[in-house]
Amino acid sequence: MMKIQQIRNATLILELGAHRVLVDPMLAGKGTLPSLRLFAGRQRNPTVELPVVAESALASVTHCLITHCQKGHFDHLDRAAERWLRARNIPVICTPYDAPYLARRKLNVQPLAEGHEAPVAFLNGTIRTVPCQHGRGWVGSLMEHGSGYLIELPGEPSLYLAGDTVLTPAIRDFVRRCRPQVSVVPAGGASFDLGGDIIMGRDEVLEFTALSEGVVIANHLEAINHCPVTRDELRQAASARGMQERLLIPADGQALEFHAEDVRHLQSRWG
Repeated sequence: MMKIQQIRNATLILELGAHRVLVDPMLAGKGTLPSLRLFAGRQRNPTVELPVVAESALASVTHCLITHCQKGHFDHLDRAAERWLRARNIPVICTPYDAPYLARRKLNVQPLAEGHEAPVAFLNGTIRTVPCQHGRGWVGSLMEHGSGYLIELPGEPSLYLAGDTVLTPAIRDFVRRCRPQVSVVPAGGASFDLGGDIIMGRDEVLEFTALSEGVVIANHLEAINHCPVTRDELRQAASARGMQERLLIPADGQALEFHAEDVRHLQSRWG
């Protein structure tokens, strides 16, 4: 059984057998980080506190996995998270590209082998990188694009962590070819007031869900001030498209459980 617990924003805890993998931790208190809007409001981030279950959930973490962290992406690794990881000497798994940056922060860095999008060893299974495109046009050229991941472990549903990305032809092709059984996608429609969205918003999440034959989990919602999409808006849009069973929108702190056989059954029904 795989368990995915939404913590806040892009921060998740994956329960994979004996392993508890913390993904993209942002652990700062409400309002302690800068705004990410250029003009439309200066509300500081995060806009909400960590859920009350966060402390107990974090206590069981055995590993950390980072999708991207450079160029000021504090919403995927902030200083509070760095201190927390250092104090516990948690192994931090990342791409070879991010490894030197994280090592300079004195983290216990364990970079993945160079895979060039091919599967490499991860826990007791494999992981492969999936390219991200963190925005389009001129705004995209300024961003740190990072990587998504496809995790495949024996006896568990295949899991795609999209990272921060818009929906691209490469991702559409990946979903058709690899058919991930569970996908976690960013859904907040983040932007900087100028330029377009830098992650998926409502319409691209619905398109991804229609394309996918598996379960889709939406995160990156209602925690950072440049993400305007709300859970209610996304839930209503999914219901209008008949996707309410396929697109899951967990609250902060909520844990979802997935059994491989159940997900395979749903995939055969939706495929």
